[in-house]
Amino acid sequence: MSPTRRQARLTRLREFELLQSLPRRFSTQGLHPIVGIGDDAAVLPSATSQQVVISTDLLVEDIHFSRKTATMYDIGYKAAAANLSDIAAMGAIPTAIFVAIALPPSFIEEDWPEFYRGLAVPCKPFKVQLLGGDTSSSPTSLFIAITIMGQVAPGHFLTRHGAKNGDLIYVSGTLGDSTAGLAYLNQFKRPPKSAIRSKPMKYLVQRHLQPTARVVLGELLASQPYASAAIDLSDGLSGDLKHLCRHSQVGALIYSEQIPMSQQMQHYAKRIRATPLHWSLHGGEDYELLFTIPPKWQHELEKVAKKRRLPITQIGVIQPQRFGVRIEHSDHTRHVLPQRSYEHFSP
Repeated sequence: MSPTRRQARLTRLREFELLQSLPRRFSTQGLHPIVGIGDDAAVLPSATSQQVVISTDLLVEDIHFSRKTATMYDIGYKAAAANLSDIAAMGAIPTAIFVAIALPPSFIEEDWPEFYRGLAVPCKPFKVQLLGGDTSSSPTSLFIAITIMGQVAPGHFLTRHGAKNGDLIYVSGTLGDSTAGLAYLNQFKRPPKSAIRSKPMKYLVQRHLQPTARVVLGELLASQPYASAAIDLSDGLSGDLKHLCRHSQVGALIYSEQIPMSQQMQHYAKRIRATPLHWSLHGGEDYELLFTIPPKWQHELEKVAKKRRLPITQIGVIQPQRFGVRIEHSDHTRHVLPQRSYEHFSP
């Protein structure tokens, strides 16, 4: 990095100029705010035909992301995808985001537009607008706080507490890819994407840095009485399944042979002598959806999902609460599913 580039810090004047340029990266369609970005607060019209869904997320450098393995574009992209995934798990349509960011001294002027460029990309398909936020300085690390809003038809939102005994357990996509991508990136200080020539590794790295929020699937699950409960897989299947079961006061049995895993992940895990099943059970940040449905909807949902090219896989069945959360292997042996997902305040 050249001395000139290293010295290109954000001044207060330049910060205001950059803030004014941000809305151009985001949609101006969909939600119609009375007052948008640039004022002390946003003012939204009352939409009595819709219910408002709001979520917030805090991302901390070296806990949720690392600038050693991700570009500012990647960090912005993933920050948006993680919040979009929360809205998807509620069955809502995202409409607007607010972004607060604390910048360390190492943050340079070129980083700012790259972060917001990445943030805007997963938002655009859903016409999500940037309606405000805040900036501050940080003595050491980068902090990002995002508040996201969405809309859902009254009574059609999804929650974690509706699963019933006998419901079928599903997940979207494939699990463990993000963990595999991170394991690969951690071998290097900062591998340029152009240096990742292997297609399987490019796939896994992208799954980690630029995950897909399943907003379309969430909307489908909420539009009809398909899903009884839902949660997004941010902390890992073993942990998030237990969250859903605890809220619904039920148990669960999942089948190891039915957990969807990509060939790319399985091949890489075996190459470095890791266990694919371990990654798919306990690896986090896949941002897929975990949901339950009554058996009567199985055929219809699978037919609609296939028609709309939404990848879903049944992996288990909800059980009575006294059953606990267990996993069954191909030899029909069962054992308690340990929770080894990420926990912020574990010792």
